[in-house]
Amino acid sequence: MATTVKSRKAKGRALQNQIRDAILEEFPDIPIGDVKVAIMGESGVDIHLGSFAKKIFGNWGIECKAQESLNIWGAMEQAEMNGRKENAKPVLFFKRNRSPTYVVLRKEDFFELVKHGK
Repeated sequence: MATTVKSRKAKGRALQNQIRDAILEEFPDIPIGDVKVAIMGESGVDIHLGSFAKKIFGNWGIECKAQESLNIWGAMEQAEMNGRKENAKPVLFFKRNRSPTYVVLRKEDFFELVKHGK
């Protein structure tokens, strides 16, 4: 079954909402309005973090991809480019139909998280 632009955008929006909701659930001290999903078609990060969210959650340039076939290198390049605009560390959340959501980080960011327990 062929997918339409509308259905692909809906899948992307659903993943963005899922990640926003997960951040708010895992970090209940963050006010709801401090984590916002980008408007579809807007350039830059997919999840906007306010100043309070950045203090608690960290300053991440979040890119979300809900695709059956993902060019991981292209997606990380986009996350890095958008992260630089925000002076944020790039992170990629991705999933496909009937699969869990995964996260990709740069090696140094991963070890910094593990080292600091954040």
